[in-house]
Formats: sequence, structure tokens, C-alpha cells
Amino acid sequence: MRWSRSYIPTLKEAPADAEVISHKLLVRAGMIRKMTSGIYTWLPLGLRALEKAKAIVRREMNAAGACEILMPMVIPADLWIETGRWDKFGDQLLRFKDRNGRDCCLGPTHEEAVTGLLRGEVRSYRQLPLNVYQIQTKFRDELRPRFGLMRGREFLMKDAYSFDADDAGADKSYMAMRDAYHRIFSGMTLDFRQVEADTGAIGGNFSHEFMVLAETGEDSIASCTGWPGCEWAANVERAPVVTAFKEDSAPCPPMEEVATPNQHSIEEVCAFLGVESRALIKTLLLVADGAPVAVLLRGDRELNEIKLTKLLGADRLAFASPEQVREWSGAPAGFAGPAGLKGVDRLYADNELKSGNDWIAGANRADTHVRHLSLIRDVTLPVTWADLRNAVAGDPCPRCGRPVELKRGIEVGHIFKLGTRYSDAMHAVFLDESGREQPMIMGCYGIGVSRVIAACIEQNFDGDGIMFPPPLAPCDVHLVCLDPQNAGVAAKADALNADLTALGLETLYDDREERPGVKFKDADLIGLPAQVVVGGKSLARGEVEVKNRRSGDRTTLPAEGFREAFAVWYQGVLRSWRP
Repeated sequence: MRWSRSYIPTLKEAPADAEVISHKLLVRAGMIRKMTSGIYTWLPLGLRALEKAKAIVRREMNAAGACEILMPMVIPADLWIETGRWDKFGDQLLRFKDRNGRDCCLGPTHEEAVTGLLRGEVRSYRQLPLNVYQIQTKFRDELRPRFGLMRGREFLMKDAYSFDADDAGADKSYMAMRDAYHRIFSGMTLDFRQVEADTGAIGGNFSHEFMVLAETGEDSIASCTGWPGCEWAANVERAPVVTAFKEDSAPCPPMEEVATPNQHSIEEVCAFLGVESRALIKTLLLVADGAPVAVLLRGDRELNEIKLTKLLGADRLAFASPEQVREWSGAPAGFAGPAGLKGVDRLYADNELKSGNDWIAGANRADTHVRHLSLIRDVTLPVTWADLRNAVAGDPCPRCGRPVELKRGIEVGHIFKLGTRYSDAMHAVFLDESGREQPMIMGCYGIGVSRVIAACIEQNFDGDGIMFPPPLAPCDVHLVCLDPQNAGVAAKADALNADLTALGLETLYDDREERPGVKFKDADLIGLPAQVVVGGKSLARGEVEVKNRRSGDRTTLPAEGFREAFAVWYQGVLRSWRP
């Protein structure tokens, strides 16, 4: 791949709207360009990296027994109406009418489409199990597209769907996909974790996410410090909190009010009273399906809305407005408390609060809190105890009891065991051995193929640019000819290019008439695993300079016998990427 014959528009500066490193470097390295908000064009080098990712995904999916298909991106509304998601999916679903006035959408995911396809094709248990997948463009109309490829509106996704005759078969299909995902992300040389996750809008019985670990990740992951001995990890939204405590039944002094003028937040109250936030109870007022609910947490904890939503069995959950807070508590926001709360009849408390019996909380009166609050003695509403908070570092691992740690991660894959949610709704049935109709047991399995490229860069970069792992690099070697006007140098560079091709390697051959400094900077910016530099001075010594982009190590190889020497040296480059 000669630079002079390709389109690689590198930039010195990142665009002003680029927030994360992958967005900045992909644009600067001439790999993508923004068309409009959340929608990008892939340029030649970026497309090569994307094709490498697709090839790895396709190889492992085929090896796992999945069959590749390609479904339309445009899906008629009728299918989504059958499952109830036409109304429930939300504004991310881009809806439109065709010329005949029929409602359609651009597919953000294809559960309905694939179920509609196979319900008329699969009629017997002898046709099961079946797993089909596609690698296709998806569209989700994100409210705030950001972070380049990480949160775009249009993206490339691998989505697979399994169909089984029974739960045992569905479990086997799920595990096969889980194992394939481990091979896919290991094959990409990514540092990742499989974590327990919430099923979200897709639904289903249980699911796992695959997270590439990176400080810029949007998701917080709780994982056992005993890894890899204990492999437990979960998205913080899903992580159960195993509260290790003894219930506090010690006597508590009589509750008393204390003036806290204009001290609304936990931080303000703590500073005013000279106490730590762990000494406070915060009372959160919410609306669940139109009804008021109160939730109690320790002052230094955060509510896990997913846990609460599942506990309540609610479809919609939102925090109360300031007007609702005043109506239900009799006080402005910041002064609600569990003692004497009159506008709410459902009160939920996090399990951790059982470990204390002497709290500070709002008094349900403006500018007033109470000391020495006992949840046992002073709260008249019946309390439902539950795990309601987000996990924090140091909580015990629910599997082995060791402390957990929090890491940041980028979701690149998600697998779901769907059960019969879609097959029941769409009457996707088969005849069992007795000739009776049974719903197919489904699973779905997604990988954000374009997001993988961004996640890879978020994990592999330095101050000079990208450091592509060999499996995802657009090319294997960056060959730099420092003086293409010098016939001898150019001829040697051409010969080395032929040598590299003979070794089965793909080369980006920089044959531009540019200053050496520009070429060196571009080579580090693009970040191919190996660099080969051909210049007049080194050739005069009978040498060619090579560089391992990841380690930064430079050395020289003989110009004569280069192919054999490079083959040995390049194996060292590959080894530097292995765990």
C-alpha cells in the first residue's frame, strides 16, 4: 500500500469537538472523518482496521457453528408492534414512513427481524439448534452522540441469534457464544473482562457484557481483586452488594431537632454539623409508575436505580420534582427524612443501614435536621430492606469474599439469554417429538465492531499516537523511505517492500516527498506495530533501522539478508503483544 497512491490525510491537531483520545487519534491519523453528528466515513486505513476486526469476528463465529446471513437495515413497524417495542424502545428508534405511508424504522437491533424470518422457516425440532449472525450497519438516534465511534448514531455491529428447542440447548448455545467472545477479544489482544450485566431494553433472563478496560470507559466495573483466581466481575449497575455487618441494636439517645439553615446537600450538612457523610441518612423521593416512593441510603452511597426498578417491578422511575418533594415531606428539597414522612406510604431502606442505630437525617421541615434518629424506634412507616446501592471499592466479592475493586470499561460485546420473550410474542414455534407446538428458546449476541477499534485505541496509545496491536493494525509494517529522490535509496526501499510482501506481511510504504521529521511523526501517529526506515546514511553502513512501535526499541538489521533478519526480529514484536 503506497502512501502516494492512497488517501491518508493526517492532521497535526485534533478537531475541537473530539473529547476522547480514540476520536482525536482516529481523525488525526486520517482514518475517519465526521459527516454529521454521530455519523462517520471510514477512510482507507481506518477501513483496513475495521476489516481486520470483522475477519476475527467472522472466523470465530463460523468456528462456533453460526451461519452468516444479511438482513435488511429497514424494518417494517409491524414486526416491532408485535413485540410491543415500537412504543417502548424510545426516541433512539428512527421511525419514518415509506412512499406508501407504511411505518418503518432503521434497525438498531434485529430480534424482531430474525424472529420474523425463522418463524416461517423452522417448523421441526430436527431443525434446531440454529444460530445465525450478520455484520451490518445499525442506527440508533442517540440524543447526545459523543466520543466519536464510542457513542455514535450509525455503527457497525455483529449480531447473532440462537434458536433452541429447550433450556438446556439454549444454555449450551449461550456458553458457545461466550467462549467464542473470549476467543475474539483475546485474538484481538485486548485486555477485557466478562461481567454480569443488566438486560436493558433487549430483555431476557440474564446477560453478560464484555468490557475493554480503559480509564476513559463510560462504564464502571466491580471486579474481584482475586482475579484471575476468582473471575467474578459485574457492571456496577448489576453488582450485588453483600453487606458484611452486625445489626446495631444499641440504645439510641432521644431524637432531637437541630437547625441547619440553608444546608441542603449532604456535603453542606456534614460541614455544618462537623460529621462525616457516613453518619447521615439521605432520603430520596421518587415516582414509580406515578406513585410516590421513599428510599433511604447512607449519606456517602449512591442509589442503584436498576436495582430499585426491579424491586418495585416498575416500568418508569424518576426522581420527584421540587414541588412533589415539598408536597410529600412538607419541606424543601434537602430536608426530607424518614421520621414523620406523611406523603409516602412505601419506604425502602438499603441493607447497610441496619448496621447503625443513631443517624442524622432531614426533619421534614425547612432548615432543620434531626440527630439520634433510630430507624427502629422513630420511623412509623413499614420499612422494606433491600440491596439498593451501587457497589464501591472494598465491598466483599459475592463469590469469594475478597475485596472488590472498581475499574472503567468500554462495552464492546453483550450476550443475552432471551428465553421466549420474542418467540411467544411473534408465535415462533416448532413441533416437538410429540408433534406439539413449542416456542423456540432464543439468545442474542452482539459485538460493536466499529467500537472495538475505538476501544482498542483507548487502551493502546502514547503521547505520539496510536499503538495498534498486530491483529487489528491496518498494516503490519510501516516502511519509510527517507529520500525517494535518491535512486539507490528508492530502489532499496522497493526491494525491502518486496521482501516484506514475500514474508506475508502487509506494508504501508511511505514513498512521499516529505521531510523525514514529518514521516517519523506520521509513522508514530498511525502506530503500526513495526517500522522500517530506509535512508542514505544507514544504507552506506549496510544497515536498515527498525523500530518496535509499542516498546519504542530501535535497532538495525543488515541491508543484505534483510528478509531473514527481519523475520526473526518481527517475531519479537509479536511476542511483545502476547499476555
